[in-house]
Amino acid sequence: MAIVIACIALLFLSWSMYEAGSRSANGQDDIVQEELSHLYDPGTCRQQTKRQKLCSQIGDLMQQLQISTTANKSLAKQVEFFTNENNHLKEKLVFFQHLMPGTTKSGISIYHFSLRETQTPGKYRYMLILAQGGERSNDFKGKLKFQVTLQQNDQHKTIPLTSKHSTQDFPVDFKFLHRLEESFKIPPDATVESMRVQLYENNDSKVILTQTVQPAL
Repeated sequence: MAIVIACIALLFLSWSMYEAGSRSANGQDDIVQEELSHLYDPGTCRQQTKRQKLCSQIGDLMQQLQISTTANKSLAKQVEFFTNENNHLKEKLVFFQHLMPGTTKSGISIYHFSLRETQTPGKYRYMLILAQGGERSNDFKGKLKFQVTLQQNDQHKTIPLTSKHSTQDFPVDFKFLHRLEESFKIPPDATVESMRVQLYENNDSKVILTQTVQPAL
């Protein structure tokens, strides 16, 4: 009778281990391990000498399951890391392809424009990257203008940003790439709705490029 019970227990444990393996891909190893813990009590096993061998086998299998669960979690983290790294590399590849002569049309473009709120209340940080694609025979010289749309006291306001020299113009002079990263502060009772950038070429009042962004969450 003891042998029959032991065989039944091993069969049930084997089936549970199979279920654990099939559900591990869906992130359910912890649930299976909790179910198996009800079948294995080290204290009870030590008291029942006739089942010590069976309990030892169950303990070994549970240890293997714990190792497998840890390995699966580590593998999932590595997959997530390499996925993010792959996406980052793809972005870099697209960016460098944009800068290579002959891959894009000649001219200036806004490669990146973002706005986000910092941890300091009322302080926002923005970043702008301009790129000149195609054949670049001359440096581009121009200026940038930024406008911020606010909501304050149930009213909408649009105010210009000023540079470090207290002017509304941000000078631009580059051949391949121009990167600008600055910050600004708004009143405590105001909220930023959007931000717009305009690009002008020197000695020309016509806007070459314009783009509007909302604060990132």
